[in-house]
Amino acid sequence: MSMLTPPGMGGKYRVTGAAYPRMSRKRSRRRIVLAVLGSVLALALLGYGALQLIDVFQGDTAKRNAAAAKKDCEKKAAAAAKGAPAVASPKPAVALPQPGEITVNVYNATPRAGLAKAVGDELQKRGFVIGKVGNAPADFDKKVPGAGILLGSPTTDKAAYSVLGAQLAGATQQTDAREGTDIDLILGDAFKDLTTKEDADKALALLANPAPAPVKC
Repeated sequence: MSMLTPPGMGGKYRVTGAAYPRMSRKRSRRRIVLAVLGSVLALALLGYGALQLIDVFQGDTAKRNAAAAKKDCEKKAAAAAKGAPAVASPKPAVALPQPGEITVNVYNATPRAGLAKAVGDELQKRGFVIGKVGNAPADFDKKVPGAGILLGSPTTDKAAYSVLGAQLAGATQQTDAREGTDIDLILGDAFKDLTTKEDADKALALLANPAPAPVKC
Protein backbone atom coordinates (compact mmCIF):
# COMPACT_ATOMS: atom_id res chain seq x y z
CA MET A 1 0.00 0.00 0.00
CA SER A 2 1.30 3.42 -0.90
CA MET A 3 1.91 5.96 1.77
CA LEU A 4 -0.47 8.27 -0.06
CA THR A 5 -3.36 5.86 0.40
CA PRO A 6 -5.52 6.92 3.32
CA PRO A 7 -5.85 4.35 6.06
CA GLY A 8 -8.76 1.90 5.61
CA MET A 9 -8.89 2.45 1.84
CA GLY A 10 -7.53 -0.05 -0.55
CA GLY A 11 -8.32 -1.70 -3.81
CA LYS A 12 -9.57 0.74 -6.41
CA TYR A 13 -9.09 3.68 -4.07
CA ARG A 14 -5.45 2.96 -3.59
CA VAL A 15 -3.06 5.57 -4.97
CA THR A 16 -0.18 3.99 -6.80
CA GLY A 17 2.65 5.10 -9.05
CA ALA A 18 4.70 8.29 -9.12
CA ALA A 19 2.04 10.56 -10.77
CA TYR A 20 0.40 13.06 -8.52
CA PRO A 21 -2.79 14.99 -9.15
CA ARG A 22 -2.04 18.66 -10.04
CA MET A 23 -4.37 21.62 -9.55
CA SER A 24 -4.02 24.59 -11.97
CA ARG A 25 -3.64 28.09 -10.47
CA LYS A 26 -6.19 30.70 -11.20
CA ARG A 27 -4.79 33.41 -13.54
CA SER A 28 -3.91 36.50 -11.58
CA ARG A 29 -6.18 39.49 -12.11
CA ARG A 30 -3.17 41.71 -11.61
CA ARG A 31 -1.48 40.25 -14.68
CA ILE A 32 -4.59 40.85 -16.77
CA VAL A 33 -4.85 44.46 -15.65
CA LEU A 34 -1.17 45.06 -16.36
CA ALA A 35 -1.50 43.52 -19.80
CA VAL A 36 -4.46 45.74 -20.66
CA LEU A 37 -2.65 48.85 -19.42
CA GLY A 38 0.44 47.91 -21.41
CA SER A 39 -1.64 47.58 -24.59
CA VAL A 40 -3.30 50.96 -24.04
CA LEU A 41 0.06 52.61 -23.40
CA ALA A 42 1.54 51.07 -26.54
CA LEU A 43 -1.35 52.37 -28.67
CA ALA A 44 -1.00 55.83 -27.12
CA LEU A 45 2.71 55.92 -27.90
CA LEU A 46 2.05 54.87 -31.50
CA GLY A 47 -0.58 57.61 -31.90
CA TYR A 48 1.69 60.26 -30.39
CA GLY A 49 4.53 59.25 -32.66
CA ALA A 50 2.27 59.54 -35.71
CA LEU A 51 1.18 63.03 -34.67
CA GLN A 52 4.80 64.06 -34.20
CA LEU A 53 5.65 62.90 -37.71
CA ILE A 54 2.71 64.83 -39.15
CA ASP A 55 3.78 67.98 -37.31
CA VAL A 56 7.34 67.60 -38.59
CA PHE A 57 6.20 67.29 -42.21
CA GLN A 58 3.75 70.15 -41.91
CA GLY A 59 6.37 72.32 -40.18
CA ASP A 60 8.85 71.67 -42.98
CA THR A 61 6.25 72.63 -45.58
CA ALA A 62 5.39 75.86 -43.77
CA LYS A 63 9.08 76.76 -43.47
CA ARG A 64 9.64 76.15 -47.15
CA ASN A 65 6.63 78.29 -48.09
CA ALA A 66 7.78 81.13 -45.79
CA ALA A 67 11.29 81.02 -47.22
CA ALA A 68 9.97 81.15 -50.78
CA ALA A 69 7.70 84.10 -49.97
CA LYS A 70 10.55 86.00 -48.31
CA LYS A 71 12.85 85.38 -51.26
CA ASP A 72 10.20 86.64 -53.69
CA CYS A 73 9.62 89.74 -51.55
CA GLU A 74 13.36 90.47 -51.43
CA LYS A 75 13.53 90.29 -55.23
CA LYS A 76 10.71 92.83 -55.55
CA ALA A 77 12.35 95.15 -53.02
CA ALA A 78 15.68 94.92 -54.87
CA ALA A 79 13.98 95.69 -58.17
CA ALA A 80 12.23 98.71 -56.66
CA ALA A 81 15.54 99.97 -55.21
CA LYS A 82 17.17 99.76 -58.66
CA GLY A 83 14.40 101.80 -60.23
CA ALA A 84 12.48 98.93 -61.78
CA PRO A 85 8.97 99.19 -60.29
CA ALA A 86 7.76 96.01 -58.63
CA VAL A 87 4.18 97.12 -59.29
CA ALA A 88 2.70 99.60 -61.71
CA SER A 89 2.71 103.18 -60.42
CA PRO A 90 -0.84 104.43 -59.75
CA LYS A 91 -2.09 107.30 -61.89
CA PRO A 92 -2.88 110.64 -60.25
CA ALA A 93 -6.38 110.72 -58.81
CA VAL A 94 -6.94 114.24 -60.16
CA ALA A 95 -5.13 116.72 -62.40
CA LEU A 96 -3.76 119.48 -60.21
CA PRO A 97 -4.50 123.05 -61.30
CA GLN A 98 -1.62 125.47 -61.70
CA PRO A 99 -1.24 128.23 -59.06
CA GLY A 100 -2.08 130.79 -61.77
CA GLU A 101 -5.57 129.25 -62.01
CA ILE A 102 -6.32 129.85 -58.31
CA THR A 103 -7.43 133.21 -56.93
CA VAL A 104 -6.60 133.67 -53.25
CA ASN A 105 -7.98 136.30 -50.86
CA VAL A 106 -5.61 136.73 -47.91
CA TYR A 107 -7.06 137.83 -44.57
CA ASN A 108 -5.33 138.43 -41.26
CA ALA A 109 -7.19 137.19 -38.15
CA THR A 110 -4.21 137.90 -35.82
CA PRO A 111 -3.06 141.08 -34.04
CA ARG A 112 0.10 141.15 -36.19
CA ALA A 113 -0.02 144.17 -38.49
CA GLY A 114 0.86 143.76 -42.18
CA LEU A 115 0.73 139.95 -42.07
CA ALA A 116 -1.89 139.55 -44.83
CA LYS A 117 0.10 141.71 -47.29
CA ALA A 118 3.38 139.91 -46.62
CA VAL A 119 1.78 136.49 -47.15
CA GLY A 120 -0.10 137.71 -50.24
CA ASP A 121 3.14 139.01 -51.80
CA GLU A 122 4.88 135.66 -51.21
CA LEU A 123 1.98 133.69 -52.71
CA GLN A 124 2.02 135.97 -55.72
CA LYS A 125 5.70 135.20 -56.21
CA ARG A 126 4.77 131.52 -56.25
CA GLY A 127 2.34 132.11 -59.11
CA PHE A 128 -1.03 132.47 -57.32
CA VAL A 129 -3.50 135.17 -58.33
CA ILE A 130 -4.06 137.44 -55.32
CA GLY A 131 -7.51 138.98 -54.84
CA LYS A 132 -8.49 140.85 -51.68
CA VAL A 133 -5.98 141.47 -48.89
CA GLY A 134 -6.85 142.80 -45.43
CA ASN A 135 -8.17 142.04 -41.97
CA ALA A 136 -10.39 139.00 -41.46
CA PRO A 137 -14.19 139.41 -41.29
CA ALA A 138 -15.69 139.74 -37.80
CA ASP A 139 -16.73 136.07 -37.78
CA PHE A 140 -13.04 135.08 -37.89
CA ASP A 141 -11.10 138.05 -36.52
CA LYS A 142 -9.09 136.90 -33.45
CA LYS A 143 -11.04 133.63 -33.54
CA VAL A 144 -8.71 131.35 -35.48
CA PRO A 145 -6.39 129.51 -33.04
CA GLY A 146 -4.75 127.36 -35.69
CA ALA A 147 -2.33 128.20 -38.48
CA GLY A 148 -5.06 129.15 -40.90
CA ILE A 149 -8.32 128.34 -42.66
CA LEU A 150 -8.97 127.75 -46.35
CA LEU A 151 -12.49 128.98 -46.99
CA GLY A 152 -14.28 128.46 -50.30
CA SER A 153 -17.46 127.42 -52.09
CA PRO A 154 -18.83 123.87 -51.81
CA THR A 155 -18.30 123.63 -55.59
CA THR A 156 -14.66 124.70 -55.49
CA ASP A 157 -12.29 122.18 -57.03
CA LYS A 158 -10.89 120.03 -54.22
CA ALA A 159 -7.56 119.94 -56.02
CA ALA A 160 -7.31 123.72 -55.68
CA TYR A 161 -7.51 123.32 -51.91
CA SER A 162 -4.66 120.81 -52.10
CA VAL A 163 -2.44 123.13 -54.14
CA LEU A 164 -3.02 126.10 -51.82
CA GLY A 165 -2.87 123.88 -48.72
CA ALA A 166 0.61 122.72 -49.72
CA GLN A 167 1.78 126.30 -49.06
CA LEU A 168 0.63 126.25 -45.43
CA ALA A 169 0.95 123.13 -43.29
CA GLY A 170 -1.83 122.67 -40.76
CA ALA A 171 -4.45 124.79 -42.53
CA THR A 172 -8.01 123.47 -42.25
CA GLN A 173 -10.77 123.63 -44.87
CA GLN A 174 -14.23 125.13 -44.61
CA THR A 175 -16.99 126.17 -47.02
CA ASP A 176 -19.52 128.98 -47.08
CA ALA A 177 -22.34 130.15 -49.34
CA ARG A 178 -20.22 131.94 -51.94
CA GLU A 179 -20.68 131.16 -55.60
CA GLY A 180 -17.24 132.03 -56.97
CA THR A 181 -14.18 129.82 -57.25
CA ASP A 182 -11.85 132.05 -55.23
CA ILE A 183 -10.47 130.76 -51.92
CA ASP A 184 -9.94 132.77 -48.73
CA LEU A 185 -6.76 132.15 -46.78
CA ILE A 186 -7.47 133.33 -43.21
CA LEU A 187 -4.29 133.45 -41.14
CA GLY A 188 -4.67 132.32 -37.50
CA ASP A 189 -2.82 132.83 -34.24
CA ALA A 190 -0.60 129.76 -34.73
CA PHE A 191 0.66 131.01 -38.10
CA LYS A 192 4.43 131.48 -38.23
CA ASP A 193 5.35 131.31 -41.89
CA LEU A 194 4.40 129.68 -45.15
CA THR A 195 5.88 126.33 -46.05
CA THR A 196 9.13 126.87 -47.93
CA LYS A 197 8.69 126.88 -51.70
CA GLU A 198 10.98 123.88 -52.00
CA ASP A 199 8.91 121.80 -49.59
CA ALA A 200 5.66 122.99 -51.15
CA ASP A 201 6.89 121.98 -54.62
CA LYS A 202 7.85 118.54 -53.30
CA ALA A 203 4.39 118.11 -51.79
CA LEU A 204 2.74 119.12 -55.07
CA ALA A 205 4.96 116.71 -57.03
CA LEU A 206 3.95 113.89 -54.71
CA LEU A 207 0.27 114.78 -55.16
CA ALA A 208 0.66 114.77 -58.95
CA ASN A 209 2.70 111.56 -59.09
CA PRO A 210 1.99 109.36 -56.05
CA ALA A 211 4.86 107.00 -55.26
CA PRO A 212 4.06 103.27 -55.29
CA ALA A 213 3.46 101.69 -51.93
CA PRO A 214 6.66 100.27 -50.42
CA VAL A 215 7.15 96.54 -50.61
CA LYS A 216 6.66 94.92 -47.19
CA CYS A 217 8.26 91.58 -46.45
